[in-house]
Amino acid sequence: MRDEAPEILAHYAKRVEAEAERLAKHQLERDLTRRYLQAYLPPEGHILEIGAATGEYTVWLAERGYWITAVDLSPALMGRCQRRVAAAGAADHVDCYVADARDLSAIPERGFDAVLLMGPLYHLIHKENRLEALRESVDHLRPGGAFFSALISRLGIMGELLRRNPAWIENQEQVRSILENGHDPEDPEEGRFHGYFAALDEVIPLHEEAGLETTLVAGVEPAISADDESYNHLVGKRRELWLDLLWDLSREPALLAPSRHLLYIGKKPER
Repeated sequence: MRDEAPEILAHYAKRVEAEAERLAKHQLERDLTRRYLQAYLPPEGHILEIGAATGEYTVWLAERGYWITAVDLSPALMGRCQRRVAAAGAADHVDCYVADARDLSAIPERGFDAVLLMGPLYHLIHKENRLEALRESVDHLRPGGAFFSALISRLGIMGELLRRNPAWIENQEQVRSILENGHDPEDPEEGRFHGYFAALDEVIPLHEEAGLETTLVAGVEPAISADDESYNHLVGKRRELWLDLLWDLSREPALLAPSRHLLYIGKKPER
């Protein structure tokens, strides 16, 4: 089983600023994820954020009084996260570590009130690695603690591929591999996105195999496919009303798989 870390590091070393701006382009994903965090996080406490990237959620949570231990595999992304945290005046609420989601031995604390695994499952091709990352996360969570993870939906990426790379359909080997296996058939080129795209029916069993109790699975881009701009342009009361509606629709079973990103919410069982 090939180690996936080098390709992931190469990809993000070239995309630090693009990653910093990603959620400004995908605002519905950001806004609905924040709403779910507000709804299911404890009102206060210490959060372990794995896959913190450039700190979009890190800063937002620190500004709300949470204490954050932010972790990312990429030193380049973590450096950008630290600068963002400092610029926001939140450094006293955030500790930063460079570490692999599959090995959190560098994190001395246990018993976090919540864990966010908000990127690593995008990249771990092999189920054994996804389970390892999940089990490491659960090991750092207190009994009863809240757990959140983000995944890219196998069917939800189709609108994005049609919009950004319509020639993709001509590589039928790749099309079949993604639909059947969730990833490309070949090793990615250096710096290219090394992606795993999850099937909806695997999400709950995977997390429960890692020891979690499921609360819900949501689609954080319900009904819009790759059409970010129609939501991004909304302002004021109209934007709030659309967000309310899409929040209600985000748990609609028929809209889960077509959402580009899925959000799993669960908890560690009480002992």
